[in-house]
Amino acid sequence: MSKRISLNAFDMTCPTHQSPGLWRHPENRADTYNTLEYWTDLAQTLERGKFDALFLADVLGIYDVYRNSSAPALVDGDQVPLNDPFFQIPAMAAVTKHLGFAVTAALTYEQPYALARKFSTLDHLTRGRIGWNVVTSYLDSAARNLGLKEQISHDTRYDIADEFLDVTYKLWEGSWEDGAVIKDRERGIYTDPAKVHPINHYGQHFQVPGIHLSEPSPQRTPVIFQAGASPRGREFSARHGEGVFINGIRPDLTRKVTDDIRDRAERAGRSRDAVKIYSLMTVVVADSDAAAERKHRDYLSYASAEGAFTFYGGWSGLDLSGYAPDAPLKYIDTNAVRSALSIFTTADPTREWTPADIAHYLGIGGIGPVLVGSPATVADEIERWVDEAGLDGINLAYAVTPGSFEDFVELVVPELQRRGRVWQDYEGSTLREYLDGPGNRRVDDAHPAARYRGAYAGLPSAADTPAAAAAAL
Repeated sequence: MSKRISLNAFDMTCPTHQSPGLWRHPENRADTYNTLEYWTDLAQTLERGKFDALFLADVLGIYDVYRNSSAPALVDGDQVPLNDPFFQIPAMAAVTKHLGFAVTAALTYEQPYALARKFSTLDHLTRGRIGWNVVTSYLDSAARNLGLKEQISHDTRYDIADEFLDVTYKLWEGSWEDGAVIKDRERGIYTDPAKVHPINHYGQHFQVPGIHLSEPSPQRTPVIFQAGASPRGREFSARHGEGVFINGIRPDLTRKVTDDIRDRAERAGRSRDAVKIYSLMTVVVADSDAAAERKHRDYLSYASAEGAFTFYGGWSGLDLSGYAPDAPLKYIDTNAVRSALSIFTTADPTREWTPADIAHYLGIGGIGPVLVGSPATVADEIERWVDEAGLDGINLAYAVTPGSFEDFVELVVPELQRRGRVWQDYEGSTLREYLDGPGNRRVDDAHPAARYRGAYAGLPSAADTPAAAAAAL
């Protein structure tokens, strides 16, 4: 029996996420991103389609590499204006019972103590439906506006990320023992302080001596997603990621990436299946192939080449304004998203990409395939990609919203259900159960967070005076 294909939707709190120029399309409602109704309606649509989760992207800077200016991004609405992705989640959770939410947070500009509380809060409010897409940020504009002279080097960001996650794991998994919260009304004891422990973390980048502020949430540790595709990023994904988001332009080339991530996971002591891998896709579907092709041509007529170059500049760190449209690109090492460079330079040795090629390719859907056709045609292609590329699921981007998502739910999901490739209904109630099966609410034993389960039991607790605790260490 073929394995289930997991469905995530991919969106962002801005007017243009992955399809530059299409905010102008008369059917696109992306410009209502700043209303709760947009998000609550979308959440209900996705739950009707039995999506595992809504995957919310984010950046903390503006795309200003292209033409050395922020003007192209502002004119085109390319991921700016941009709101914080955390705030709509409780509203969406309130109108759904099953849909999960994977939210992006760039740890380079956060503190683990504070961010751990935010995710515990969301995990409580969603009853265990929350995941964290761990990113290290890639825009120099973010670094400059958040207190740094320039972007921290690529691999150093991942070194910081390793320690950051270690701190949050200690807070989520170890600081509060099971049974610490007793809610004893007769004795007037809400929490047993003997079962709450300071983590006493003193590392190279962070010092966090105290206890976690939040009581254990349904999952304790949110589902860890990651989107690193460079060699260092894959190593990080293989160690920490429960879900990994990648880009691909051909299934055979993508298979090399998925196999490498799973190989690295095995070397880290995890199983190959412990990492669920998703690839970006955009779907243009209609009742027939011909109707879908007409719809696709209509969408392409709104695509913005300037917007495509703006996106590519931010993702790759490379300003294409100085290149001839037909000049083949060569790989240049940068501190941005290295996979955005390699995927159009070194990944496929049989093809040379020019700026004109990239502008056309990125016109709809970003760095991922655009599947166009009838429900059967699209389902065939999704199955081919998943099976040949070694994927576990897809992150579905939109050409127009909510129309692209509604079309997929109404037309493609029933076809995939008929083939037995997506579930008829949710199994389990937490996001981690959707990935690992009913009953699996906690990280598995081979995940690095698991080492902190019960790790502080018998060590100094909140019941000890500071002096006694210090003497015991």
